[in-house]
Amino acid sequence: MSTTPGTGDSTTAVVDRLGIESGMVVQELGYDDDVDHDLRDAIENRLDDDMVDEDSDDVVDVVLLWFREYDGDLVDALVDAIAPLADTGVIWLLTPKRGRDGYVEPSDISEAAPTAGLSQTSLLPVGTAWTGARLAPRRAKSGADKVRKVEK
Repeated sequence: MSTTPGTGDSTTAVVDRLGIESGMVVQELGYDDDVDHDLRDAIENRLDDDMVDEDSDDVVDVVLLWFREYDGDLVDALVDAIAPLADTGVIWLLTPKRGRDGYVEPSDISEAAPTAGLSQTSLLPVGTAWTGARLAPRRAKSGADKVRKVEK
């Protein structure tokens, strides 16, 4: 089944583009009845396991954050999503597409991400109703990088 009309992307191809691989730990936040169930199933099939929920104490490779305009403060949600991330982990912020109930303005995301310590690296349609923004924590420069700057 195609999740993005006109592109031919299957849910499996979307999971590929999300960078989700077998053996990863994926945490799902913001689950509600309106999420893309085909995408969820494809992710869990790829993982060959269930996604963990907000009560998990696991360190995770990916956070899948379903977020709608009425879900509260986006910065707070992003800060909470960062906590369980592995050093190389990413957050996929999934928001309703324009014209859908709960649509989040792109400017809200571009303002909230840096405030939460994140950089937006890409956008992609993840279904007929959802768009994904890939957010990665901004890494602090290592001590060696700071020393090289001083030496110059």
